[in-house]
Amino acid sequence: MSEIIKQLEEMNRRFEELDRLMEDPEVISKDPRYPAYVRERGSLVKMVSLYRKYLGAQKKVAEARAIIEEKDQDRELVQMAREELAELRKTSEETWNKMEDMLATTDEDSNRNVIMEIRAGTGGDEAGLFAGNLMRMYLRYAERQNWKTEIISVSRSDLGGVKEVIFRVEGDEVYRRLRFESGTHRVQRVPETEAQGRIHTSACTVAVLPEAEEVEVNINKEDLRIDLFNASGPGGQHVNKTQSAVRITHLPTGLVVSCQDEKSQHRNKTSAMQVLATRLYDLLKHKQESERGQARRAQIGSGDRSERIRTYNFPQNRLTDHRIGLTLYDLNNIIEGKLDEMIRALEESLREKMRTKPPEEVSKQN
Repeated sequence: MSEIIKQLEEMNRRFEELDRLMEDPEVISKDPRYPAYVRERGSLVKMVSLYRKYLGAQKKVAEARAIIEEKDQDRELVQMAREELAELRKTSEETWNKMEDMLATTDEDSNRNVIMEIRAGTGGDEAGLFAGNLMRMYLRYAERQNWKTEIISVSRSDLGGVKEVIFRVEGDEVYRRLRFESGTHRVQRVPETEAQGRIHTSACTVAVLPEAEEVEVNINKEDLRIDLFNASGPGGQHVNKTQSAVRITHLPTGLVVSCQDEKSQHRNKTSAMQVLATRLYDLLKHKQESERGQARRAQIGSGDRSERIRTYNFPQNRLTDHRIGLTLYDLNNIIEGKLDEMIRALEESLREKMRTKPPEEVSKQN
């Protein structure tokens, strides 16, 4: 059984399980995960419908072939079966291609909102300025898509750049569009502080995490250490004299989240818990994919922030995505948030990598 068929079987099984759960009065009235079940089922409807159509065509193919191969069968009936078989093959192959495209461009998290994290890496102040450029690029792209954005936490650098920023993006198919952005982004340009005009290379890391819902991640209070401290700005200057900033440490995993942008301690704690739940959900998803042997993230990069995915060369107005060998000489527009061409190319490359021949009877020549 091919890997794609295994995925489709798993989706069909989960769809049937969700149907049973949503018909259970106890689940409807008492299970806090019921809204999540509804959303998950909705995300599977199109794929499961296509898969069942495909299976139906396969069944009819077998019936038509049985008529054709039966000895002493009526000639007219055999001819009708041959004609039907040709039509069924066409339907089956078209359905297969649609399923492949959907598998490539969507997954169970496609319609989720995301938490994006950008951190300045090697390159000192120039890396911080580049991190600020990336933040603006994604915020501008979100604005073009009519998505909502919310800055959760930001740490500014001395020259007006960004050491680290965490923000939320809400809208239609946010994760589907932004999922390819995780990794190391490298910039090549002449910094404003460079007197001799030499090109410097700096880097930032980007993480795109599908946002978790409250009921999807069980966080025990006993597993948390919560520290309160004074919020501060660049250079350690205090923004306020109250302990409104919050740092939450998840002891079992060692994950640490700090939020200090809001003046309210309660708001900072809520934001920090939201980010923590999202990071834990991402860890859980990676673990599940590893256990199932799925390699979706490896199709176009692993999503690991240590992986260099893209270079932004400002002197040449060039952007290069190293995963698919794409080079665009339109960096001035891309950095302003015009990412559509690049995202389309990444999705098409993923479709091509996943595309296979139908592993079943319909591909056989009569």
